[in-house]
Amino acid sequence: MAALGHTFPFYAGPKPNFPMVTTLAIIITIFMISLVTFIIILPGIRGKMRLFWILRVVTSLFIGAVILAMNFSSEWSVGQVSTNTSYKAFSSECISTAVGLQIGLGGVNITLTGTPVQQLNETGCYNKESTWRLGENYAEEYAKALEKGLPDPVLYLAEKFTPHSPCGLHGQYRLAGHYTSATLWVAFLCWLLADVMLSMPVLATGVFQLLGLLFFSTAMSLTLPCPLRLGTATLHTHCGPAYWITLTTGLLCVLLGLAMVVAHRLQAFFSTVGEDPVLEWDPEEGGLLSPRYRSTADSPEPQDIPLSEASSEVPCEESDCALE
Repeated sequence: MAALGHTFPFYAGPKPNFPMVTTLAIIITIFMISLVTFIIILPGIRGKMRLFWILRVVTSLFIGAVILAMNFSSEWSVGQVSTNTSYKAFSSECISTAVGLQIGLGGVNITLTGTPVQQLNETGCYNKESTWRLGENYAEEYAKALEKGLPDPVLYLAEKFTPHSPCGLHGQYRLAGHYTSATLWVAFLCWLLADVMLSMPVLATGVFQLLGLLFFSTAMSLTLPCPLRLGTATLHTHCGPAYWITLTTGLLCVLLGLAMVVAHRLQAFFSTVGEDPVLEWDPEEGGLLSPRYRSTADSPEPQDIPLSEASSEVPCEESDCALE
């Protein structure tokens, strides 16, 4: 229609909104409700433990919300450019527009906003989201976009991520998204365990987040340079907010985990200084002898045992006695 007709491309239905707003809003709402619930019961905690629990709960909820939200975010790699480009294929009509590209773990999102919005008797405001998650067919979604007659810049960028594109962007980002998403889910599981045991699972949470970043960074570095030219400008991508937020949260988890390990070691070290191991009978462990530590203050003082007079006399040999 866009190539043969004399009308400009349009959507058959209403234009969709940004695809990830609803998901992120639900995640933020759930964690905010959890935080408000904790604040309600906070007056029941007395003394210095109140400050400890505030820091622990706020930090824990922040880490969990970041891991879950970034898994569904589409801003791992982003780019935007303002240019004058054609509005439809095989047409010399150009519009002034801002084109944005957001690459996530599960797909790519392309936005087009006219500057001004109303140009050529059209409302230049489009948003196209295509996914490559398991069970989704990116090529089929691209074919439907061609049937709808989307603007030429949107179709141009979407074509670069098709499986048969010579750029090879689809295979690299699809595999990286799968592995990164899987490691983030493992990190989320470690976060759940960290709520029960605030020690090693925190360290594991950070390690898996950093491992996911390694997978995504590897895909970006191994991808061959593929120029994205839109009119007179070229669109360049770079690491987005989701990447840097995940990196910051992963480093925070690693530091917290190391701090917990060091604190645990120091506590164990100072609790055993000046204590002597004593074997005691422990009926709860099946009657086995298990070491118990007793401080030097509780240890009995050494007692001097006097020797008896008989034992203090040294017996002489028969030859010596005979000489006497």
